[in-house]
Amino acid sequence: MDLAVNGVDPASLITAFGVFGILLIIFAETGLLIGFFLPGDTLLFSAGLFTTVAGAESVGIERLSLPTLLIMAPIFAIAGAQFGHYLGDRYGRRFFERPNSRLFRREHVDKAEHYFNKFGPAKAVVLARFIPIVRTFLNPLAGMLEMSARRFFVWNVIGAIIWTDSFLLLGHYLGNQVEGIDQYVLPVIVVAVIVTVAPVLRELFRRRRSGGNNPEKNDSEASRPSLSGDSSR
Repeated sequence: MDLAVNGVDPASLITAFGVFGILLIIFAETGLLIGFFLPGDTLLFSAGLFTTVAGAESVGIERLSLPTLLIMAPIFAIAGAQFGHYLGDRYGRRFFERPNSRLFRREHVDKAEHYFNKFGPAKAVVLARFIPIVRTFLNPLAGMLEMSARRFFVWNVIGAIIWTDSFLLLGHYLGNQVEGIDQYVLPVIVVAVIVTVAPVLRELFRRRRSGGNNPEKNDSEASRPSLSGDSSR
């Protein structure tokens, strides 16, 4: 194992930890509050790319199994989100009322709550899969706001399958269709990382420019009664 593994570089993570590492990262990003910084989208895309011969050879690893990833990635994504929901339901406000720290920012919770209130519980659970940070915090938030575990599970399954398998299949498709993909793997991954991280960076810059005044946060605060007692089942 490469001791110099880069925690935000999908190629480095896959090379170091293989399929099992990919699955654990997917679980952590969707189930543990500390997993919000992990590169879920680009990790899945890169894993799909490395299920092709050219893609795998470009980073010097054995070709990954596409069927295994298509089955196991949704399972771990479902399990992670369901665990996050359980934590929110079990421990509630103790998760969300802690002071800001390096790993926990109240604004992350506010953003998740914004989407939860804007789209409604069911749609938010699915759409959150495609929004970095939100997909980490929305799951325990749904539990805290008393979205039933059964209802959450149904939409969790739908969102997890669409999210994981679409990125895996996109990476696999490009790996097979683009001639000489082995020469462009790293640039493609870099572009994928930029596309994934861009919304987060844009939000951070916008917050800095506005001095922390965030309309989404204001919308969230306007509907804050759900955090103080009202529930969305």
